[in-house]
Amino acid sequence: MSSRARNFWITFVVLFSILNIALLATGRIYYYKALVYNYVNIDDNDLFPVRYIKAGIPEPWNIGNDYNEQVLSDTLNSTLEQYRSVAYLVIRDDSIRYERYWDDYGPNSHSNSFSMAKSYISTLVGIAIDQGLIRSVDDQVCDYLEGFCGMGRDNITIKNLLTMSSGLDWDEGYATLFSGVTRAYYDRDLPGQMYNIEGLNKPGMDFNYMSCNTQLLAMVVEKVSGMHIADFASTYFWKKIGAERDAYWSLDEADGIEKAYCCIYSNARDFARIGKLYLNNGRWNGELVISPGYVKAAISPASLNFGNLKNTRYGYQWWLTSYNEMDIFYARGILGQYVFVVPDINLIFVRLGHTRGEANADGDLQDVKVYISETISLFNKHVH
Repeated sequence: MSSRARNFWITFVVLFSILNIALLATGRIYYYKALVYNYVNIDDNDLFPVRYIKAGIPEPWNIGNDYNEQVLSDTLNSTLEQYRSVAYLVIRDDSIRYERYWDDYGPNSHSNSFSMAKSYISTLVGIAIDQGLIRSVDDQVCDYLEGFCGMGRDNITIKNLLTMSSGLDWDEGYATLFSGVTRAYYDRDLPGQMYNIEGLNKPGMDFNYMSCNTQLLAMVVEKVSGMHIADFASTYFWKKIGAERDAYWSLDEADGIEKAYCCIYSNARDFARIGKLYLNNGRWNGELVISPGYVKAAISPASLNFGNLKNTRYGYQWWLTSYNEMDIFYARGILGQYVFVVPDINLIFVRLGHTRGEANADGDLQDVKVYISETISLFNKHVH
């Protein structure tokens, strides 16, 4: 080896060692994992430890007598293909009417929920309130999490977290190594990260989508219930709604806490069940799972500013929209994970996949508009 090559490798080793020391000293060693895996994916379940959400007695969906007879429009079909869908499921009047899968996925395949999990955490908060574990959405978070007191956060309420109006200092950008959400996804010690976020703006005023809000809600439920959030979900939600298969939730580290803002792994049929629960005002086949009052608040626009406009798009961790004067609410994940509910026509539909559309000028996602308009147009014609 020449002296020039030797000097290069010595310099490289020294700089690499300095970089490692710096990352270790600043708690940023997770950068390597983020660089290796580059971007989040629907099959990241092998990257992290998990905790199971156990199912109970399964209650399979009814299969409609017109199952898979419908022919999807060219627009819907091309959109599903364009954004690399892995599942598309339509349930009308409590029966599966259409079901399609891609890339070796099927009815029992697990796929990452991403931020659809936020709607699940909202549901668990409502259940905790029903049980008297949380007194009210107007309670201050600091009353439940002592480590959250101070740093400009004392006045933040449960409702502020639910409605994405906490005013916390947080960066939601998955595309950068330095954001809060990238660290939450790849690093360990989620509680430590959550307790070090400062209050930035007055809470309860402006919508600002931040995954830390959901993580904090889960930490509150864990604290008041004395249960891991996956175990609480299993006992009071997943088993109650007849899920057919166990789901699982990614953890921040072995025997750690769930990444509650994302990362429930389940299938389209079981993901759809939350839609039926809310469609029926918190009841599952007549049994009360969550109070109708909470359901109504969760799928109603929170009193906030949404940019320069009055909020019409977000409730308690649920997205809201409308089509042809029909109100629609839906759970949503970053790669186009959706559970849509159209109460006016008793319709639920799920789409899972690898990518989603860009935002239009009005802020709505391009693929969302297509899925809603085309699915309603087709399946509103088929009533059996």
